[in-house]
Amino acid sequence: MSTSKSGTLYGVGVGPGDPDLLTLKAARLISSAKVIAYPSPEGGESFARSIVQAHITDGITEISMDVPMRVERFAAQSVYDTSANTIAEHLRAGEDVVVLCEGDPFFYGSFMYLHNRLSLEFEVEIVSGVSSLVACAGRVAQPLAGRNDVLTILPGPMSDEELEQRFALGGSFVIIKVGRHMSRIRALIEKHGLLANAAYVERATLGEEKRMPLADVDESCVPYFFDDPDL
Repeated sequence: MSTSKSGTLYGVGVGPGDPDLLTLKAARLISSAKVIAYPSPEGGESFARSIVQAHITDGITEISMDVPMRVERFAAQSVYDTSANTIAEHLRAGEDVVVLCEGDPFFYGSFMYLHNRLSLEFEVEIVSGVSSLVACAGRVAQPLAGRNDVLTILPGPMSDEELEQRFALGGSFVIIKVGRHMSRIRALIEKHGLLANAAYVERATLGEEKRMPLADVDESCVPYFFDDPDL
């Protein structure tokens, strides 16, 4: 367990992209942080950092957790092993560490892998953020669920059989991690008579946001890596 000399690890959700959707608590922690960490594509800029850059002060220590963006599988866990070791050094030195997480830390967030590695030794606090799921619903003005409705969240890489089994149960559906799976997912949605009520949102809350009926989407324009890098 943590000691009085150890720092606290903060998993801070920074929302779906619009800096104005950052919570007050997240902004306060980031502004006062001496050490921050964030995921970034290998050789590229961190989206999570870009959301909160106005709150990052000069002279702080920054830990970039570089995640390869490749179609083929890679040793993802080694990235988190290395990052956790680096973060642990700062925590043991008594420094708090703020880890920036797109959306919410515990909703398909990579922070959970750091939490698994560090929570037994150090104090951890989760600062919830606005998920892209609810942001998308707001952008298309389409409620996710009401009263006794059932809402099901489905990862796009699921097999056709698994997706169809879920569709057969009825209710409302949110499909995430679409990317290169768009063509077959839309075909399955149409097969089950759901296309007329389906909406597509890309890069929700950002200036380059796209939102439209799913039936109108040009599949060739869907970002190929519009997926979770841990796939």
